[in-house]
Amino acid sequence: MDRLQYGFNEIIKRNNDGSHATRANRKRMLMMFAEQLKDAGYKTNNMRPSDLKGRHVNALIKKWKQDEVSTGTIKNRMANIRWLAEKIGKADMVKSNDVYEIEHRKYITNIDKSADVTAQQLEKLSPYVRQSVELQKAFGLRREEATKFSPDYALGGYDPYTAPVLRIKPQWSKGGRYREIPITTDAQRDALMAALTLAGDGSLIPSNRSYKEHIGHFERETAAIGLGQTHGLRHLYAQNRYKELTGFDCPAVGGLVKLTAEQKQIDIDARKIISQELGHNRLSVTGIYLGSWSVK
Repeated sequence: MDRLQYGFNEIIKRNNDGSHATRANRKRMLMMFAEQLKDAGYKTNNMRPSDLKGRHVNALIKKWKQDEVSTGTIKNRMANIRWLAEKIGKADMVKSNDVYEIEHRKYITNIDKSADVTAQQLEKLSPYVRQSVELQKAFGLRREEATKFSPDYALGGYDPYTAPVLRIKPQWSKGGRYREIPITTDAQRDALMAALTLAGDGSLIPSNRSYKEHIGHFERETAAIGLGQTHGLRHLYAQNRYKELTGFDCPAVGGLVKLTAEQKQIDIDARKIISQELGHNRLSVTGIYLGSWSVK
């Protein structure tokens, strides 16, 4: 670890904002930035984070464009650079994405990005991974939420067959936001009973593994059955929930071409509910999962 990386590491230690996954990703990004600056000819072993200037940001962006890194990935990296710039008191060092000619990301494509998992695939997973995947499918949980999941807390003193809602603990969620998800189907209750039977008053991380170790195990198993990071299960939940609430399919799976005035209001109301259940605070984000009626 050179001097710049050491400095980054110290800043990360002093600033614990964000979930565990966010902090781990931030550290990985900053270490990579230091390596890329070193490869670009900068003497990072003699640099402190406070030595960073606009030219270093420009060098990184130039490299990413040369490497044909996707717009979405570049924007995520820029968010980490802005976080760092703020922590070292140089927020104005980083300009807007438009200044760097970083294209606007196209969020809504009306392409179905959902994924499902079969009983045969589930059988190939170890018990703790399988139960987390089943909860992702049943409730649209993020991976971190589904692995840190504690049935005892989530059920709030109820048993799986009488609980009205699923409680998501702030420490599990992105942005540390508490939320509740209505329990509306027998399949959801069966998934909760299976999770409770396995974890008891613990979580869906085996007692002999740390969260980091278990996530690595989770990724290897889900990749082996073709699920990747399982985000497609959140898309599937959103799409199924939309049809449950509206009575018709969303645009991402080829729903109605033109809505009546009444259907438009039903659509908006459903998106508000689904946005809350997924743990988002912006209604527009539902377009990523459901598509948009204005996109052809």
